[in-house]
Amino acid sequence: MSKYKVVERFVSINGEGRKAGEPAVFIRFAGCNLNCSYCDTRWANDKEVSYEELSENEIYDYIKRTEIKNVTLTGGEPLMVDDIDKLLLILSLDDSIAVEVETNGSVDIAEFKALTDKISYTLDYKLPGSGMEESMCISNYNYIDKNDTVKFVVSSKQDLSRALEIIYTYALCEKANVYLSPAFGRIEPEEIVDFMLENNMNNVKLQLQLHKFIWDTDMRGV
Repeated sequence: MSKYKVVERFVSINGEGRKAGEPAVFIRFAGCNLNCSYCDTRWANDKEVSYEELSENEIYDYIKRTEIKNVTLTGGEPLMVDDIDKLLLILSLDDSIAVEVETNGSVDIAEFKALTDKISYTLDYKLPGSGMEESMCISNYNYIDKNDTVKFVVSSKQDLSRALEIIYTYALCEKANVYLSPAFGRIEPEEIVDFMLENNMNNVKLQLQLHKFIWDTDMRGV
């Protein structure tokens, strides 16, 4: 049986994405291969971070005890966790839960999409303001579908222009759900809306991180 380094597990609401505002149970794994300038969970990537070692069955049992349908696996970077495919397979066999994986966009999702079609993925595209754009795995856009989401965290007008280019170059709105999200404190949502309207960005959605408006921006476990 595998063991997973879990730095947080909690019940809250989805702060963003297709199910924003709905209750969800979150499993946060330690470790990430990127270091985004605006990262709000950098603590989870510290090599000295404290964590629980939980098996796939223990994680599944915890999820079931919460009686919450929506499940979000996040990090860090969950798709770099050893044996994450085993956990995904176990979770995918339960039709009473809806599982979403939040991934930073640098990991090839092909093998995970081939494993099961019952998991949805939210992929970041790291824009120039993140400092991590060169790490993006563009081939992922060959595998996404309407159950998946591509999210652009925007820090500046330059980021907006780059997001527009990527969205149209890879026809993302035809393949998946597409969101623009302001990097908290770096750009005003109004500026993003103005850009969307100026460029007729049909089928693209603005999203705000609900949890940062409900709770303190530095609070964990929400």
